[in-house]
Amino acid sequence: MHVLVAPDKFKGSLSAAEVAGHVAAGLRRVAGDGLSIACVPVADGGDGTLDAAVAAGFERVPARASGPTGEPVDAAYGRRGGLAVVELASVCGLGLLPGGRREPLRASSYGMGEVIGAALDAGCERMVLGVGGSASTDGGAGMLQALGARVYDRAGAPLRRGGGALREAGSVDLSGLHPAVRHTEFTVASDVDNPLCGPHGAAAVYGPQKGASPADVAALDEGLRRWAAVVTAAGGASRADEPGAGAAGDVGRADEPGAGAAGGVGFAALAVLGAALRPGIELVLELAGFAEKVAAADLVIIGEGSLDEQTLHGKAPAGVAAAARAHGKPVVAIAGRVTLPAGALAGAGIARAYALSDVEPDLARSMAEAGPLLEQLAGRVASDWLTGAVGLEGEARI
Repeated sequence: MHVLVAPDKFKGSLSAAEVAGHVAAGLRRVAGDGLSIACVPVADGGDGTLDAAVAAGFERVPARASGPTGEPVDAAYGRRGGLAVVELASVCGLGLLPGGRREPLRASSYGMGEVIGAALDAGCERMVLGVGGSASTDGGAGMLQALGARVYDRAGAPLRRGGGALREAGSVDLSGLHPAVRHTEFTVASDVDNPLCGPHGAAAVYGPQKGASPADVAALDEGLRRWAAVVTAAGGASRADEPGAGAAGDVGRADEPGAGAAGGVGFAALAVLGAALRPGIELVLELAGFAEKVAAADLVIIGEGSLDEQTLHGKAPAGVAAAARAHGKPVVAIAGRVTLPAGALAGAGIARAYALSDVEPDLARSMAEAGPLLEQLAGRVASDWLTGAVGLEGEARI
């Protein structure tokens, strides 16, 4: 038997690689060392994307950069040949706010631009930008500033960092952008389809979880509108001197699906870096060579902290299950908790789900002891699917 273990992280407890390791240990404890197991940690473009790339064979390259409110952080990007993977969450994400204090008006994407610049300096010609987990709503202005763009306020002075300053944006000069930008292929890994502004935009939908009050949301949305107008007036793209480029050609970028990703970093990437947008899990699976690995598997095990309704809307486990189902492989899930009914699981291609909460109902203890609990449940999976009566014939009862 060959088992493919492809989990996402258990947020607050274990990384995806740690989850995979515990599941593998539990499987072997019951099924024996002769069981063939391949571990492929996954992510959906947010926290854990860099780790997933490193697990897939990318080199982790250190890079010193600015955290979400300017404090220096030891960041990194993944590199394989001329391809780089840059994860926003590991540079200027919510988890890096000093003391965990939310700063919705001050937080910036500047550090993301610094790491991108480091990868460009190193000669990377293709770049995947994982943009989930942002602490800021600055429209990607900070990222562009770090890459050499000069942003001015209405009085002609340099604009300070952070989404709260965008209402005073007066102009942007893109002529100083890193020269390698125009020759680099950028892809944004994100499942977010929000536009930049409005009731479904970056500020309205994601601002509150970044600490924004209703007044802050209104101010941030106004700033994003102002920023979009300024970028449009500047020609909208690093390719502003190319035929067909210009304000009219880029006016719609703010309304495009994904422009609101990561507090508007998606907009800056689309309109200025010329990026394409692709589902995060789709990109991660491609980087990991998942298609080849799943073809050799008899059983696929997925997992995440909470298998719930959100899972079905672009989260990593659903993407893995869909890819496995396309290859005709049975899929089971191990999660911290499972709230999806049997019909929803079956519709997502998941034959059965095992929950840590069924073994340890106390959430705090379940999170603290997630590793041993995962091994216990993985042993049940081995008994049910590899050595027991259920088998792999697709006749399991959920």
